[in-house]
Amino acid sequence: MPLYLYDTWHRALRPFEPLRPEHVGMYCCGPTVYDYAHIGNLRSYLFEDTLRRVLQFNGYAVRHVVNITDVGHLVSDGDEGEDKMEKGSRRAGGASAWEIAERYTVAFQNDLRALGMLEPTLWCRATDHIPEQIDFIAALEAKGFTYRTDDGVYFDTSRQDDYGYLARLDRAGLAAGIRVDLGQKRHATDFALWKFSPADARRQMEWDSPWGRGFPGWHIECSAMSTQYLSPWFDIHCGGEDHVAVHHSNEIAQCQALHGTRAANFWLHGAFLQLDDAKMSKSSGDFLRLQRLIDRGVDPLAYRYLCLTAHYRKQLSFSWSALDGAAQALERLRHAYAGWPDGGRRDAAFIDAFTREINQDLNLPRALALVWGLVKGSLPDADKKATLAHCDQVLGLGLPGWRPHRLAIPAEIQALADAREQARQARRWDEADRLRAALAEHGYAVEDSVDGMRLRPIAQSAIAHSGLC
Repeated sequence: MPLYLYDTWHRALRPFEPLRPEHVGMYCCGPTVYDYAHIGNLRSYLFEDTLRRVLQFNGYAVRHVVNITDVGHLVSDGDEGEDKMEKGSRRAGGASAWEIAERYTVAFQNDLRALGMLEPTLWCRATDHIPEQIDFIAALEAKGFTYRTDDGVYFDTSRQDDYGYLARLDRAGLAAGIRVDLGQKRHATDFALWKFSPADARRQMEWDSPWGRGFPGWHIECSAMSTQYLSPWFDIHCGGEDHVAVHHSNEIAQCQALHGTRAANFWLHGAFLQLDDAKMSKSSGDFLRLQRLIDRGVDPLAYRYLCLTAHYRKQLSFSWSALDGAAQALERLRHAYAGWPDGGRRDAAFIDAFTREINQDLNLPRALALVWGLVKGSLPDADKKATLAHCDQVLGLGLPGWRPHRLAIPAEIQALADAREQARQARRWDEADRLRAALAEHGYAVEDSVDGMRLRPIAQSAIAHSGLC
């Protein structure tokens, strides 16, 4: 069954064919580890994890490379301001930039595990690949694509007629509308390959180079490491939609200049998470960590489920009520799965339909709809279980490993629940509603089904009006 993916370069769905039979090389831009990741960042990695799972579901072996940016990412995309790692070190007081990088790398990797993501084939740190980045810059210099200023070595984007094609940049309009001093940069779109250390200060992260002591720019690390661990021409490059206009456009410029390729055959980008009609970002202050959800009693996989309900190229609006709904849906799915007997067979017709949806540019919302049709359908329960276990290789919800646990309900809460059930059976609806409200005030929701009544803690819902941080 063909797999179609939306390629940002072509602005169209394209049938995916690997460059090498049955093998896929996939590079994903990892975090800049100067702070914790927020759940908006994590949505991008969930999309990439789903992509990898879909590729593997289709029988491909995936070499999945993720970088760690621990140097070179300046606070401004215009190559101004300080390095984010240096800034993070200063904010943390006594911790060095190296310690900050390690702290937030570990935290990020823990978040991925909590969300059920597959471990990348390879993690690669920018600071472990300084010689490769220097060699890449030297090769660009030899081809005449660089120039030197007082503060660094820059890439000359005027050498490429199609620079910025990925983002469909209007270079003439950018040049005409520039409102800031370019300094010694020749063009607004030129970017730093190597930045010089200040003459009057010593940085924590700096290296000798043919051009002087300093540190690499942000974009060169990905070009150098994707080339080293995949090739100058590999299958898929992923990132968030904020990477299109600057970071990925600059990666492509570097690779076109040196290798004559746009680096990857497919460029895929995930959309933002929205919070109160604004993009979630650290700089805006709307900074919600996964750990905060966990501290509030939310299962991290409920957030994974929530992300599966929206297509990766569509913006997803986060709200506590939406997260609570995802948590309830996940619980219903888990209990249904756990209640079915083992020993069934996969239903081929369902798996074909499921594959057709996920192969249409990762249409997980439609695939989830099919899953609920399976749950409510007429297949033997054992066959449902075998089929859903197979499909969970894509969903990543950990259904085969989940076991229901009995909740210790306080006696006074159980008494309220029993009284409500008696009122409901007697059709005293006003009394039943009053008791339901009383249970909610104590932090418990009542779920009625054909299998009976179930109490569920709703601590996560109670924070809906408590703010984000």
